[in-house]
Amino acid sequence: MDNVAPVFIDGKWEKIKTSEFGKVFNPSSEEVISMTPFCGKKDVERAVKSSLKAFKVWSKFSYAKRAEILFNYRELIKSNKEKIANIISLENGKTLPEARGDIQRGFEVVDFACGILHLAKGESLSEIAPNIDSRTNLEPLGVCAGISPFNFPAMVPMWMFPIAIACGNSFILKPSEKVPLTAIKLAELFQEAGLPDGVLNIIHGGKEVVDALCIHPNISAISFVGSSHIAKHVYTLGAKHGKRVQAGGAAKNALVVMPDAEPKSTMNSIMSSAFGCAGQRCMAGSLLVGVGKNIDSLKQTLIDRSNDLVVGDPLKNEKTEMGPVIDGNSKERIFNIIDGLGETGVKVIRDGREIRNKEGFFVGPTLVDNVDSSHPIFSQEIFGPVLSILNPKDIEETVEVLNKLNYGNGATIFTSSGNTARYFSENIKCGMVGINVGVPAPMSIYPFSGWNDSFYGDLHMQGKEGVQFYTRQKVILSRWDNLYEYKSGW
Repeated sequence: MDNVAPVFIDGKWEKIKTSEFGKVFNPSSEEVISMTPFCGKKDVERAVKSSLKAFKVWSKFSYAKRAEILFNYRELIKSNKEKIANIISLENGKTLPEARGDIQRGFEVVDFACGILHLAKGESLSEIAPNIDSRTNLEPLGVCAGISPFNFPAMVPMWMFPIAIACGNSFILKPSEKVPLTAIKLAELFQEAGLPDGVLNIIHGGKEVVDALCIHPNISAISFVGSSHIAKHVYTLGAKHGKRVQAGGAAKNALVVMPDAEPKSTMNSIMSSAFGCAGQRCMAGSLLVGVGKNIDSLKQTLIDRSNDLVVGDPLKNEKTEMGPVIDGNSKERIFNIIDGLGETGVKVIRDGREIRNKEGFFVGPTLVDNVDSSHPIFSQEIFGPVLSILNPKDIEETVEVLNKLNYGNGATIFTSSGNTARYFSENIKCGMVGINVGVPAPMSIYPFSGWNDSFYGDLHMQGKEGVQFYTRQKVILSRWDNLYEYKSGW
């Protein structure tokens, strides 16, 4: 097959021999545009062998030389942004503005990693005791691995490998088998930037490859983003085998609208948060909490805006505002969830099943009313364009209800009151809080800080925590007695 995605091992692109493949779709047309080969343990072993060899050389590169290559990479990503955006839109279904945003967020991590000379500095103190000096060094771990999801083909892998590599590690990336083409392009550009062979390897596959990475004795750290049950599996298996693990999981994020919220900007933020990327992001707003008596006008505006939302192929219509979900399984899973809502006492007030027979894996914007914490949809991550509506009486009840969720990625409040915003931000149990910000995902200098079942591990991705995760600290004590009294000879 000519359209099989290659692996990247030891600086070489190659087609592996396997009988198991996954289909890569253009979600807008249902056309198969590539095939992802499922690697086996032997391929993992080859990637680890290459990474170990490369680490011995790369870890001895000066920080200045590493930064130089990262700056080269930064410029190549910048000049190839539109090409990458088109690849993302083709294999993932995002609109082009969303695809550009995906790249931009990844680009910002590369930008951050370019400052590795500053980020990797240790600390020192002279005369910590008589004639004794102390200092700390941050040293790389060795071979690190990353397992990334389909929903952000550029950003999530780039949360991982640029910082790991800047710190002096080598890296094995297993992108989602549903979107391998973006990762391949990112690796091609890094190679063009001057990255030595074997510092970055790419393999493909499913559970066999994930488990092989988690248990391999020569892999020091695992980064993962995906569903919570797999995140917990990766965390448990990797930690059991002595690895550092950071594993991001699922989420159920709330958009809290107070009566004093500014109407226009709030509604724009709600639409973007709930239906951007077809709802397929771990920071998507999937619970709309209308506090107090303005709920009816809020719902009607949402219905009107949802009816006007342009849903379609982003590469054929530049006015498209929402693309498809990733594949047919996702589409049917979401439709089945909506189908079953009638038995739970909630009410579908805007139905995304209206485009069930449309070519492509499309789900229309869906609004579900009369939801409370007793309904399964309250706590279920749907990962699609479905927004559930709650109506608590005040901010205290709002916080009490939302803190029943097992997840803890993000929550946003829309209000003009500083007191209300402060109360909410101090009492809500999640790692990322927005105040009049629809998607409170932090910039690259801050950690992506999920809590509870949204994250397993101790050190998050991005920012200083990312640098800490991919390094270990060495403390050096030096003693120089009577330094100025020494004479030549003994």
